[in-house]
Amino acid sequence: QVQLVESGGGLVQPGGSLRLSCAASGSIFSINTMGWYRQAPGKERELVARITSGGTTNYAGNVKGRFTISRDNAKNTVYLQMNSLEPEDTAVYYCNYVTEGRSIARGYWGQGMQVTVSS
Repeated sequence: QVQLVESGGGLVQPGGSLRLSCAASGSIFSINTMGWYRQAPGKERELVARITSGGTTNYAGNVKGRFTISRDNAKNTVYLQMNSLEPEDTAVYYCNYVTEGRSIARGYWGQGMQVTVSS
């Protein structure tokens, strides 16, 4: 089992910044991909950004250039630096963890954090 503990969400003004953190603990397989998804009211949960164990990143088109995902493997933690936030970024943000290259893949979700961008 893997537990994901998220922090850093909250209320921010348009144009502002937030930094989300997600720390994994438990039976962690070192070869894993971690990322962030978000879900706005009435919309599907969508990928925001992800990063593999080797550091390969992927971003949604509408956040590329504004958000940066990174990870600290020693701390089993993934970060999402969100700059130039827009009201459209308002959503519940979920941390995600999946193993890589396992015959039986395992994935886990964080509890979700509200991010609200409003004046």
